[in-house]
Amino acid sequence: MTSQVQKKVGGYRWTICALLFAATTINYLDRQVLSLLQPALSKEYHWTNTDYANITAIFQFVYALGLLFAGRIIDKIGTKKGYTWALIIWSVGAMIHALAIPMGQQLVAFFGFFGLTIFPVSVFGFLVSRSILAIGEAGNFPAAIKATAEYFPKKDRAYATGIFNSGANIGAVLAPLTVPWIETHWGWQAAFISIGAMGFLWLIFWFIYYEKPEKQKRLSAEELAYINSDDIHEGVNTSEVKGEKKVKWLTLLGYKQTWAFAIGKFMTDGVWWFFLFWLPAYLNDQYGINGTAIMIPLAVLYSMTMFGSIGGGYFPKYFINKGLTPYDGRMRAMLIIALFPLLVLLAQPLGHISYWVPVFFIGIGASAHQAWSANIFTTVSDMFPKKAVGTVTGIGGLAGGIGGVVISKIGGWIFDAYDKVGHIETGYTIMFAICSVAYLIAWVFMKALVPRYKLITDL
Repeated sequence: MTSQVQKKVGGYRWTICALLFAATTINYLDRQVLSLLQPALSKEYHWTNTDYANITAIFQFVYALGLLFAGRIIDKIGTKKGYTWALIIWSVGAMIHALAIPMGQQLVAFFGFFGLTIFPVSVFGFLVSRSILAIGEAGNFPAAIKATAEYFPKKDRAYATGIFNSGANIGAVLAPLTVPWIETHWGWQAAFISIGAMGFLWLIFWFIYYEKPEKQKRLSAEELAYINSDDIHEGVNTSEVKGEKKVKWLTLLGYKQTWAFAIGKFMTDGVWWFFLFWLPAYLNDQYGINGTAIMIPLAVLYSMTMFGSIGGGYFPKYFINKGLTPYDGRMRAMLIIALFPLLVLLAQPLGHISYWVPVFFIGIGASAHQAWSANIFTTVSDMFPKKAVGTVTGIGGLAGGIGGVVISKIGGWIFDAYDKVGHIETGYTIMFAICSVAYLIAWVFMKALVPRYKLITDL
């Protein structure tokens, strides 16, 4: 029966979801290259943990600022143009990492002329290239969330978000399977160039297959009606209103729903950043695993997260089918999801058995994050009109990026401090404990701010 209904409605919206999945995969491939090269680059250029923390932190800081403006820009110029510019900028940013050393030399010479010594050559060059990458990558999630809101009714959005968000996991799996091999055979510069160039291939398919639903000739009338079913039920006009007023940031900050999303992102985004940027260093520091040997454990760990992303996106439908609103069903699911990261607390106490023990428990925690992420993103389109989705997502992204900077800097300080006394494992124990409890704390804040579903209709 369900398949017959699906056949009548049509399934072109899943083509759009596939495009978002591919873009997110490329996004995380580009983002992950540096962390996989960190052991080799740290050895070659004598980076401390604080040096590496500074490089990751500048990405997170610029990414956070970029998210704030990216969401605003995408709401203004539209999803198609917004995603296009984001892909171009981040692909160029990824590729120019190969020029980090000559860029750093020029910058050190420039600031040295004024008697200023700020960063070493290599650190300076990577700070600049990471910043450009961050500006472009900031457009991915606001554009993808907006495209999902355009092409899916609320009951399907978390599932669709979970699917495209699983591209982050695929990217994180493909990176350790490709980057170490490319570095070994062609050098670290080639890794940045070859991976970064993939974004331009995606743009061809984006131009061919994406258009707003109202203008999409490949959509059947039945599927368009299904996509707009929420608007019909809630009495919203589905047609675009030309000249409609822009929604101001300050106006959006007056809603508790905005703050619930922002606080949830601030508390939890840094956990994913930590796993993404520091896991190769962790396996190297504590187990001596690096180079091509790191490929398998990281591939296994991030493969686990794919199930969390897709399963977590589907999970709220269980509660929604029982009669809860999409938001209330999502919050019920998120509470259960928030319990799973507590298993990361076992990574260090049981890590002496085998490095596969922390890989397994951290994999569960990372899977829970992806399940959480699929749902927290969708709370925005649950409660805000489509014209504000990109902007609110950007505000939450800014908060999440700041949380990432905080976690990265704390990690760098803690690791350097405990490395000096020969107890780097204690530093990781502390960081894993912080990551474990973050989701429960975030859920409590979100539930306190928005105890029950309330659709915003006065924007």
